[in-house]
Amino acid sequence: MTTAALTLPAKAGQGSLDSIRSSGELVIGYRADAVPFSYDLPGGKQPVGYAIEICKQIAEAMKKELKLKELTLRYKAVDSKQRFPAVAEGQVDLECANTTNNRERRDKLGMAFTIPHYIAGTRMLVRKDSKIERVEDLGGKRVITTKGTTSAPLIKSKSQDLGLKLTLLECDDDQQCFNAVDKRQADAYLMDDILLYSFRASAPKPEDFAVVGKLLSIEPLSLMMSKKDPALKKFVDAEMGRLIRGGEVAKLYKQWFESPIPPKNANLNVPMNYLMRDSLKFPTDQVGD
Repeated sequence: MTTAALTLPAKAGQGSLDSIRSSGELVIGYRADAVPFSYDLPGGKQPVGYAIEICKQIAEAMKKELKLKELTLRYKAVDSKQRFPAVAEGQVDLECANTTNNRERRDKLGMAFTIPHYIAGTRMLVRKDSKIERVEDLGGKRVITTKGTTSAPLIKSKSQDLGLKLTLLECDDDQQCFNAVDKRQADAYLMDDILLYSFRASAPKPEDFAVVGKLLSIEPLSLMMSKKDPALKKFVDAEMGRLIRGGEVAKLYKQWFESPIPPKNANLNVPMNYLMRDSLKFPTDQVGD
């Protein structure tokens, strides 16, 4: 199997097993800063991460299924807004990152999702000296989240329900959101807890930050593809189930969440939560909305 980075629109990306067979390439969409799911390394030629490794194993099985001598993996970086049209328009075959599977994305955006590879919860990253410990402490504060994610409507609803009168800010990518808290341009960053832990672990002074508050939502993170391609989804579902039952997903989890990871050998030290453990016992693509 060969790999190649991709910065221009993909030639393939038709989203069907037939077109992948004829072109000999699988186009993978990924987030460039979604540590530890998918991210670029300084000077690296291709992304790394937990979701990337899962997709590599799926691609290896696909090569055998399609009886190909080689299957080239092409990577296309997409941000939180670009990912949906990239899949819908066939620029990528499979998005391998940290996207939440929910009804709106399935019904309104035409997305399909496989069995979750992580169950996240929405929490807050703050500076330890902020005195913010729970969502009720956000009254009058500046709360930032990433454009195109589920966090913005979530905090809008909480703010209205609790009368918080907070200021909602949005950034283009996750790194910008963390930087805003780091530079005190925002008081709290609302996002999937695992991303918050990863930013804290990679900060020059991790002890300056805390991930706080109860879970505001439960987010099943899954590989994403077009709903128009049931054959591809069927194959990815079957292979994802095999990887879970065979223990490969659990091994990859330990590698990326409980061990030192590149580029700085930071260890996120995030043991598998009970939601994730239960999900692996009973793997299914059916999630609660």
